[in-house]
Amino acid sequence: MTKRKSREFTGRHMVMVMVAGFGIVMIVNFYMASLAVGGFHGIVVENSYVASQKFNGWLEEAEEMRALGWTALVSRDADGHVIITAKDVPEGATITADLRRPIGDQEFAKMTFAPVGRGQYRSLESVGEGRWTMRLQIAAQGKNWTEESELK
Repeated sequence: MTKRKSREFTGRHMVMVMVAGFGIVMIVNFYMASLAVGGFHGIVVENSYVASQKFNGWLEEAEEMRALGWTALVSRDADGHVIITAKDVPEGATITADLRRPIGDQEFAKMTFAPVGRGQYRSLESVGEGRWTMRLQIAAQGKNWTEESELK
């Protein structure tokens, strides 16, 4: 049997281990931070404690809206007007929307919609290009339905 000669662990080895370790940690942190910033679509509340106290009520409201069975498909035409294709929404519904830019510029817009036939509604106002977060409200027969979606 031949004896294997052990190599000495020097300061240079320790520096390489430290640089590699911290490099991996920094790469992972920067990657996770970019995912967090690029994927945030939530709403910031003024007081998180008060919001937490209202949370169960919000869940009940969401269940009531889901039980209505109303759906709305959102698109945009070439002129920048928003088109809503509503399904199972009663005739004579009032549709409005609040738009905001999800990140970056603080830009907001309010929209009202007019029926164009076959369950479709077209916004009276046009909206600029780019990414928007839209909170759509439909009111009909004393019932309210709200949905938030992304408008591209």
